[in-house]
Amino acid sequence: MDETVAEYIRRTVLKIPRDEIKMMLQKWGFLSEAQLQALNFHQIKDNISQEVVRLCEENCADIKQAAALDITYNHTYQNKRMWSVYQMKKSGDEWEYFDLTDFKKKFKGRLRSALKNVTITFKEYEDNAIWIRVAWGTQYKKPNQYKPSYAVYHSQTPYVFISASVLKSNLPLLCQALLVASNYHDIREMELRSHCLKSLKDIVFKRYSQNFQTYTPKPLQGENVEPENADIRIVQENTSKKERIHRLNQEVFGSGPQPKLEFAQYRLETMFKSDPKMQVLDNKEPFRCLVKFSSPHLLESLKSLAPAGMADAPLSPLLTCIPHKARNYFKIREKKGLFPESFVSP
Repeated sequence: MDETVAEYIRRTVLKIPRDEIKMMLQKWGFLSEAQLQALNFHQIKDNISQEVVRLCEENCADIKQAAALDITYNHTYQNKRMWSVYQMKKSGDEWEYFDLTDFKKKFKGRLRSALKNVTITFKEYEDNAIWIRVAWGTQYKKPNQYKPSYAVYHSQTPYVFISASVLKSNLPLLCQALLVASNYHDIREMELRSHCLKSLKDIVFKRYSQNFQTYTPKPLQGENVEPENADIRIVQENTSKKERIHRLNQEVFGSGPQPKLEFAQYRLETMFKSDPKMQVLDNKEPFRCLVKFSSPHLLESLKSLAPAGMADAPLSPLLTCIPHKARNYFKIREKKGLFPESFVSP
């Protein structure tokens, strides 16, 4: 077994919590059950990693098996990577039969025609998810296994989730290979990012139902308060206000937990209105603004604004429509003629 392969396997094992090493190796499926039973998982992790390497040498492991272990690790601990959502598009809406063997062949052929030294590994998971790992090299250097790119493509859908390596210059090559292999002709980033891959899938696959604002605020009752009843009415008003905020939050966000979104971006365009006599604008140009949101848990943060007293309830649709805008990205872009990376507010 090559020394670089042995070292990569050893370092991957060291990243795994000791109590979960056996489970991870079982998922990997490269070592036999007898070999796993012979391993002592109660010693320090460095010794465990050395024993795993020795067993892999007995099985003549190569870079493909090492890459498969890395995919298994990243699939289990997918929240350790930052994921971005990309949407692809084709000219027609016709349904095409998906052939995984053909997909792999086209993907490898496109990448290797542009870059000689590259390691490509595939693994299928649930929900028709195809995990693709790409370790990049150059024309003169071997692939760097420690800085791979990951793409998770769901067949029969236009969505792909990408966790790029530090070498962002290789991202266009990855996108081109995805387009060729999946028979699409256009791909754009949707500007939704998160460490939680599951939440991103929930948003784009509509597994998450966000309510939309239909509530019209009503004036408070009992504005004329008698002095002797003032304290009681203040308490009642505060209670009523809290109940109203809670009800509006339920109407807008629903009662369940929000998908864990960490970054969102869209472009706001609106016409600037002024008195013609002031002559502020000679030409009727729209006012443009790029709006960016980032938070460890963006949607839960927005949901907490009104209860915390930091915003009035109900929240503006500009804040509550982010997942909806993501799902309608291409439709909005084509209708308004916007830049590829943008969304538009209503």
